[in-house]
Amino acid sequence: MEKEQVALAITGMTCGHCVAAVKKALTAVPGVEAVEVNLSPPRAVVSCDPSRTTVEMLTKATAGEGYPSFPTAR
Repeated sequence: MEKEQVALAITGMTCGHCVAAVKKALTAVPGVEAVEVNLSPPRAVVSCDPSRTTVEMLTKATAGEGYPSFPTAR
């Protein structure tokens, strides 16, 4: 299985609770193996199985928690 890393810029995160909510949402996406979320700068790096996970699935997961995101360069 090949792993892929996806970097997401996240909007609206202001505290540790936000970080935890985003990490929980991303971890629940099928195929996600590891998630690292930082508050400054507000972004996440997701290690996932690209055959099971899409960028759209990841951005929908964060938006569902109230934190819109978009792919960015690592």
